[in-house]
Amino acid sequence: MRRVAVAIAAGAMAVSLAACGSAKESGDKADSTGSAKKGDDIKVGLLLPENATARYEKFDRPLIEKKVKELTSGKGEVVYANANQDAAKQNQQVDTMVSNKVDVLIVDAVDSKAIAGSVKKAKDAGIPVVAYDRLAEGPIDAYTSFDNVTVGKTQGEALLKALGDKAKDGQIVMMNGSATDPNAAQFKQGAHSVLDGKVKIGREYDTKEWKPENANSNMEGAISALGKDKIVGVYSANDGMAGGIITALKAAGIADIPVTGQDAELAGVQRIVTGEQYMSVYKPYPQEADVAAEMAVALAQGKSLDSIAKDKVDSPTTKAVPSVLVPVVSLTKDNIKDTVIKDGIYTVNEICAGKYKAACDKIGLK
Repeated sequence: MRRVAVAIAAGAMAVSLAACGSAKESGDKADSTGSAKKGDDIKVGLLLPENATARYEKFDRPLIEKKVKELTSGKGEVVYANANQDAAKQNQQVDTMVSNKVDVLIVDAVDSKAIAGSVKKAKDAGIPVVAYDRLAEGPIDAYTSFDNVTVGKTQGEALLKALGDKAKDGQIVMMNGSATDPNAAQFKQGAHSVLDGKVKIGREYDTKEWKPENANSNMEGAISALGKDKIVGVYSANDGMAGGIITALKAAGIADIPVTGQDAELAGVQRIVTGEQYMSVYKPYPQEADVAAEMAVALAQGKSLDSIAKDKVDSPTTKAVPSVLVPVVSLTKDNIKDTVIKDGIYTVNEICAGKYKAACDKIGLK
């Protein structure tokens, strides 16, 4: 499906950083899919998929809003809507933004297939669309995300490292994300490419709507089916589900087995500090958000994306979409300082508050 080589992930950071401010500097050449050339007084529609995952309200929304303001000398406006994991609701939100004549849309799709019709409506109205974090179907103009197959590989490699020799003897449970999310399929693909043949997968689930409570129920079912003494580790596709999984493990009296995650949520980082969760995947949201804002402003102003997006990605419906893929980092207790703290995502005081202080002291996080 994708044209992008793995090597792009290594170079994406340089592309993103080099693109900083490029929405103003990309020249007067109008993009063939962009709208008529405008000034800084633009209206950007931002549609995010849900708010149960902490990242969207804490990071993505404010970061995109800040960057749009920066790129438009404070004149650009971001019109925001959250779909609360409801694909039909998100389609209605797109329709509303089209009716309100926004100049460009940034869409993180609840359901990548279900959004396609709404993306076409926007395009027919002359409104370009940036697919954010998830590769939406339909005639999108640009895409930015992380290398999702690499995310899954990173999780799988970390799990195998944590298991060591236990990988030969026991079974793991795989808790994948929602079947409606194309990212979840790519995480799964990456993880399987590492885990298959190295460890026995006792049970595997696609978790409805990524909900922690659904992951909790699935984990309870896996424990009942496999037996608590047979499970040596759990692949969890994100931190929210890891929380539900760990609750089920504790209830069954299972401790000290590695559980993966993704998103570097505060609760996930705190579980890593205490040892309840082995790792998460830290995705530098500031980079991804900045690129999305740069793409959106450039498209709204009728400018080329050539200086921003050096790569191309194919979706099931659209070929050669201008894209930027941002690299990811495996987050463990050993590199918390060099990742989420260094990048200003969290402070030591936030991570080590209250009951977490002793665990932080133990690993030297002060």
